[in-house]
This record gives sequence, structure tokens and C-alpha cells, in this order.
Amino acid sequence: MNLIEKYKNFLPVNSKTPIVSMGEGFTPLVKSRNIINEIGCKELYCKLEGCNPSGSFKDRGMVMAVSKALEKKVTKIICASTGNTSASAAAYGAYLGIDTSVLIPEGKIALGKLSQAVAYGAKIISINGNFDEALNLVKEISEKNNNIELVNSLNPNRIHGQKTGAFEIIDELGESPDEMFLPVGNAGNITAYWSGYKMYNDHKNTSLPKMVGFQAKNSAPIVEKKQVQNPQTIATAIRIGNPASWTQANLALEESNGSIHAIEDDKIIEAYKLIASMEGIFVEPASSISIAGLYHLKEQNYDFSDKIIVCILTGSGLKDPEVANNYLEFHQHKIEPTIKDLTQILDL
Repeated sequence: MNLIEKYKNFLPVNSKTPIVSMGEGFTPLVKSRNIINEIGCKELYCKLEGCNPSGSFKDRGMVMAVSKALEKKVTKIICASTGNTSASAAAYGAYLGIDTSVLIPEGKIALGKLSQAVAYGAKIISINGNFDEALNLVKEISEKNNNIELVNSLNPNRIHGQKTGAFEIIDELGESPDEMFLPVGNAGNITAYWSGYKMYNDHKNTSLPKMVGFQAKNSAPIVEKKQVQNPQTIATAIRIGNPASWTQANLALEESNGSIHAIEDDKIIEAYKLIASMEGIFVEPASSISIAGLYHLKEQNYDFSDKIIVCILTGSGLKDPEVANNYLEFHQHKIEPTIKDLTQILDL
């Protein structure tokens, strides 16, 4: 059973909706063995969204968006992207034979993500501007042309698909976590998860978590309560100055009695290293901001006791190999091909 089939009673699916799948969803919810001891909460889990087909959480929403586009007989899809949306749209476009175009801010997209879109055969259009300008362009062109579907998170079907992550967490834990930590860029994911938690609670009385979001220090419009004209951060996936789902994110924070915080790039990189070395999980920098957030709040004497916390790790570390090359120390031991040298280097 695929993702849409399992949760179709909670999704905008009807008899005319083509139910397609590339195996998205059902991603691992990994229980922390080591970081939990430094944080001091009751239970700590990491939702590994990098295990989706194109390597990020975007596939949950994309499969719903393209299914509804096929229902409308649309033959073209388009998106603006800092990377992950373009990779996901291009993958599903290739799989389903849909003409796919992606607008990217020139020089501001991780190489791994751009390589994916190229490999999948999408039309790559770079603009001399930022993500927000690219989003305005694709929004305008899709509004003027009925045969091209916008598949950014402005498309409500994206949000519907992404809320399945909340369903999976509850199905595995048996109830909602006490708190959920996640990165906030365009703010579609925090909007979607909160929608999913509320929907499940309405039907199954599963309780509601507190939503805790994190933005990079120099790309933190929701935290600062104003647009950021030139957002900057090592975490390219959340380098956004005017989130499309800003209003909905604020509503999620307000309704859940949650909070949102800004994290420095150096703390993001520290967490990027920690989650790999302490838990064996390799994520892109934007994902690691959830872990950085744990430590940030711990330093502020945040009360984690008796809490069950889920961190959403939104994308694979393979998405941004340049960060690994630039920030991870690489130690290579060279020896002669003898058992003596091998024994010595292994301290046996």
C-alpha cells in the first residue's frame, strides 16, 4: 500500500484522482541513543525524511501535487526552488512524463540538488535574483496559463501530502509527541505537520504537540517579524526571506503554544557534525538546525524533562556534498599492504 492509498481518507482524493507513487513516505523514526543523554528529555526521535525517493521531505507533498495535476490533465509543472523542491518535481516529472521547469536563484543552490534536477531532465532556469523573486515569477506564469501547474507549497495539495508525516509519527508512537522540532524555510512543512496533527486529533483523539521551529540567523523573517531582503545562511534549503506560508506558520505556532528561534550558522554546522558522529545520521545543514535547536534551548535552561520530542530531519546529507568537503575533517591513514602496518594503525 502506497502513501496516498494508506491515508486517502485524510487527503483530497476522489475516484478521478490517479494514485501514483515512487515509494515516498514511511520514513524511519529513529530513537536517539546518545544525544538524548546530553539533552535530558524522556524520549528523542529523529524522523529521517532524507529516505524519501529524491532525498527530502518534499516528495510527500509532490506526489499529491502531481496526482492532482494529472487529474486536471495538466501537462506541465513548474516551481521555484533553493534545491529540494526542484529535485522532487523533476523526479516525479520524469517518472510520470510531465514536462518540468524549475527556476533557481543563480549560484545559491547546493550542487547535489542541482545535479538531481539536471539528471532527471528538468528545464533549469536560473535568475539573477533570490528565491522569493523566483517564486513570484512562477506564481504569475502559472496563474496566467491553465496548462502549467505550480508545485511549490503555495499549492495546497503539497501541504496535504506533507501532513502525512504527522500521521506516520502518531501511528508509530501511538500518540502525538509532546513537542516537534523542525526547520522553517518557506514554512510549508510546519503548516502541514500542524494540519496533520489537528486532523488526526479530531478523528482519533491523539493529542497535539507544541510546534517548535528554527530559522537560520540571517534568514529569519518569522523570528524577526519582517522580510529579509538578502537572506544568507549555509543552510541553503531554508535561505528564504519571505516565506510563502508565513501566515499559516504563525497560526501553527500560536495554536500549539509553540515558539520559533534563530540559530547561528556555526551552531548549525556543529549540529551537522554531531548528528552524524553521535547518531550515525548524515543530513544536510538545514536538517541539522532541528538538533542545533535542542542544544540552543538546553543552553537557555529549557525544561526537557518528561518530554517526548521528535526532530524532523528534512533532507539527506548527500544533498550538499560541498558542506561536507568544506567543514568535515578528513583523516586518511596511509599504510603499506602488510598485516604489520594494519595491526599498528589499529592499535592491536
